[in-house]
Amino acid sequence: IIILFNDLLQAKFEQAAMDSSRIVFNSTFGLLGFFDVASMYMDLPKHNEDFGQTLGYWGVGEGYYFVLPFLGPSTTRDVWSLLVDNAVDPLQRFDTTLERLGTRALYVIDLRAGLLRVERAFKDVQLDPYAFQRAAYLQRRRNLVFDGNPPKPPLDFEEESIQDILNNPDGDDSTL
Repeated sequence: IIILFNDLLQAKFEQAAMDSSRIVFNSTFGLLGFFDVASMYMDLPKHNEDFGQTLGYWGVGEGYYFVLPFLGPSTTRDVWSLLVDNAVDPLQRFDTTLERLGTRALYVIDLRAGLLRVERAFKDVQLDPYAFQRAAYLQRRRNLVFDGNPPKPPLDFEEESIQDILNNPDGDDSTL
């Protein structure tokens, strides 16, 4: 439901139709979504859309990068994703607090389990694990926002302009 909601907000109507079909097939034949029959038997790909990607689609910047306890890396924009996606999530409609806490605990455990595999790869790098994690996270999120085709970052020249370099290729500051 969350993915479908964000498909529609991003005007990805063909993808929204596929995700609607996934919901119907998995709810009907996949024992209320416990099994992913849409991927296994119907060749309907699983998409990954969240509100952070929707905000990025509409031009909202990443904001600050930080690491959330138990959840891992995030940006200011992606924190809004946690809030809005939880509000849209039908699992949050349970009547009792115990049921809501149970589903949320399972979500956090699943999310953390996925991050443990990534954490092992980071430990192999060991140059600067924080910088590597930050760069990898931001690059992945940009890739998701732009559906695998992010724009090239602008070149950033510090003090010297290209014209200065062309006029003085030796780097000599003395004038003749």
